[in-house]
This record gives sequence, structure tokens and C-alpha cells, in this order.
Amino acid sequence: MGQAEQTSVKAVKPLAATESRTRSIAFVALSIAIIAVSAWVTIPIGPVPFTLQMFAVTFAIIVLTPKQALAAIAGYLALGAIGVPVFSGMRGGIGVLLGFTGGFLWGYLVGVALAVAFLALMRSRGIDNFGTCVVAGIIFTLVAYVCGWAQYMVVANVGPLASFAVTVAPFIVVDLIKIVAATAAARAVVNALSLR
Repeated sequence: MGQAEQTSVKAVKPLAATESRTRSIAFVALSIAIIAVSAWVTIPIGPVPFTLQMFAVTFAIIVLTPKQALAAIAGYLALGAIGVPVFSGMRGGIGVLLGFTGGFLWGYLVGVALAVAFLALMRSRGIDNFGTCVVAGIIFTLVAYVCGWAQYMVVANVGPLASFAVTVAPFIVVDLIKIVAATAAARAVVNALSLR
């Protein structure tokens, strides 16, 4: 290989890396925006409102790479913590994270980490199907439920059953439907964009 050819090859590699990084940043930013918009779609039924966040986060878990998914949820929480109104009811600030529903938000980060780890493990074994994606969504949701249930119990100073009745019970069926719908939508996007 001549010197001119070597220079040409070296020039192409950084460009490909830059395009890949730019695409990754765009995916993360778009996911943060989708999660924020889904939080604004709110049906207040008590201290914990119905939102489309479980759909949006499950969608991101399936479509994005593990690093991108973690970056998206961390970025979303960071924006909300500094006061950008990205949480449900167009609220923001550290007070929301420490309030009645803040446990769900913290739980998103832990839940996403566990869900993407599960998906990465399954994909490393050659298993990437609808069922594994649904299980990843369920893992994420269960972690969010546990964190939301625990923080509500402490902040509202109520017992475990009372907290469960407010934070988990009303949402189980609807969230299962959201997980299945998000999985179907995400797998369609992955196939259409040839992301895997």
C-alpha cells in the first residue's frame, strides 16, 4: 500500500467515527425529547398520574444501544433536576425527584441499567426476539415500581399496602399494554432502520 493510500484510509476512519458519534448523540437527544413529551401526556388520577413514560422508556431500551439508553435516561433526569420542565405535569427541579413520585424517576435509571444488561446478555447469546424485549420492559417497570412504591411510602408516611394501592395497583394492566405496544413499535423501528 502506497503512502497516498495510507493517508486516504486514515482520513476515512475518523470521519466514520464522527458520523457514528453524531448519530449516537442524535438518538440520545431524540430519546430524551420523546421521554419528556411522553411525561407531559398526563392523566391525573391521584398523587401518581398516568403518563406515557413507561412506553417511551421501554421503546428507548429496545431501540438504543445500552450506552445510549443509559445516557438518555441520565440526561433526562439531569435536565429535570436542574429545573427544565420535563417531568409529568411539565414540572422540573430537584423537589420533584425528592417528592411523592420521585422514586419512579430514580427507578428509571436503575431499571434501564438492569433492562439493557438483560438485553445485552440475551443478544450475546443470539437471543433477540419479541419475548426478550417484553421481559426487558417488565424488568424496567418492576424496578420503577419498587422505587416509586418505596419513596412514596416514606414521603407520604403511609404503610406498604397503602403505598402499593396508590403507586402500583392502578397501573399494572395499563403498563403491561404499554410494554407490549412499545416493544412492537421499537422492533419495527429497529428492523426499518437496520439498527441491529
